[in-house]
Amino acid sequence: MSRRVVISGLGPISGLGIGIEQTWDAAIAGRSAVDVISAFDASGFACRVAAEVGDFKVNQFVPKSYRKATKVMARDIALAVAAADRAVRDAKLATSGTATEDEPRSYDGPRMGCHIGAGLIAADLDELTGALATSRNGDGGAFDMQHWGREGMKNLYPLWLLKYLPNMLACHVTIIHDTQGPSNTITCGDTSATLSIGESLRVIQRGDADVCFCGGVDSKVNPMAFLRQWLAKRLTSQGNDAPGASVRPFSRTASGTALGEGGGILVLEAFETFQHRAAQCDGLEPYAELIGFGASQTLHPESRNLLPDPDGEGIALAIEAALRDAGIEPAQVDLIIPFGMALPQCDQAEVNALRTLFGAHLSDVPLAPVKSIAGNCCAGAGALDACIAAAALKEQCVPAVVNCDDPIEGVMAASAPARPAKIDYALLVGTGMGGQNAALVLKRFIDEAS
Repeated sequence: MSRRVVISGLGPISGLGIGIEQTWDAAIAGRSAVDVISAFDASGFACRVAAEVGDFKVNQFVPKSYRKATKVMARDIALAVAAADRAVRDAKLATSGTATEDEPRSYDGPRMGCHIGAGLIAADLDELTGALATSRNGDGGAFDMQHWGREGMKNLYPLWLLKYLPNMLACHVTIIHDTQGPSNTITCGDTSATLSIGESLRVIQRGDADVCFCGGVDSKVNPMAFLRQWLAKRLTSQGNDAPGASVRPFSRTASGTALGEGGGILVLEAFETFQHRAAQCDGLEPYAELIGFGASQTLHPESRNLLPDPDGEGIALAIEAALRDAGIEPAQVDLIIPFGMALPQCDQAEVNALRTLFGAHLSDVPLAPVKSIAGNCCAGAGALDACIAAAALKEQCVPAVVNCDDPIEGVMAASAPARPAKIDYALLVGTGMGGQNAALVLKRFIDEAS
């Protein structure tokens, strides 16, 4: 596994914006996208805020020849397709989805991989209940399962199920961009995107592909998915009057998270093949080098894995593995993008894990949680974090930290404006409901030939 891997393209998509320019501008300004929900009537919920992707039409991000297929794209899929388009264009890749007919492709299809994290895609309620309503019996209008099996299902669009399969995010991206190499979908809750990035790293390192799409996208700003998150006691009910201040990671006043939608797709490339491309494309530089990945699983029987273990032992194992893989010590880390859900038990476990490895040095390392401005994008959260970390390394700038005026003791996560800083290594932490943990180490790219 000696191949170097660089991050050459970023395609974040969230309430902060579409593409790295809008996203980074929001990150350094500390501009929150959390607001009153507009996608559905949330007045019946105690939490009525989320960070939604704004004006968005997937047709703008697919070739004309593929627009008919958008009819079978749930919102999660559409957002992933758009994120991949932004990432490809940012990396200046020529694929079947972006190149002109006579333009040579940057890579042959079999040398391109795709690994995308996805969540449980909730069915459109109007679409589903419209069909269910046709299966009521004459006895007071009760739902009749037998009638549903015989006739009611016929009222659904014939390809209805294809809109809601989690693997369809990667499926559409691979078809549009003709990636014929290793492909996988990872559905491990909030850690899905981080694990998917790690999977692409390993595929390129072992030589099974030269370039990979990776990351994750999720959209839970809909009644069915939103209800699940509320029942899991993850959402705050204290931000309805001031949405932008509702998510407070690592703060003593944290009361829960707000949902975000989106995430991002990144382009990873083997350094030697990227060099060949860069020689033919003026001004092409990678954002960062991806040098470490670690993963672990923890159990917390008392909460049925809704929460991490209080000591953060499992989270620490993932971080330790990533640092070991990168060949660096905790003292060399200059920036941490933590998971920072703003759920007190989860934040404390994450802090305990970091303290285990960093000791007193932890208070000297800037922590820049993203969820305070973008909400929790769940299966896409790690990808959005990775995009911001990669941009921070390239720009040598710590993003703004907001909504942390009363931080947990021992961490440098107090509210602060964006500031220039020397950042050689950045650590990303992923954890979530279910017990999966993952960590990534990014390194500032230095062209040793210059």
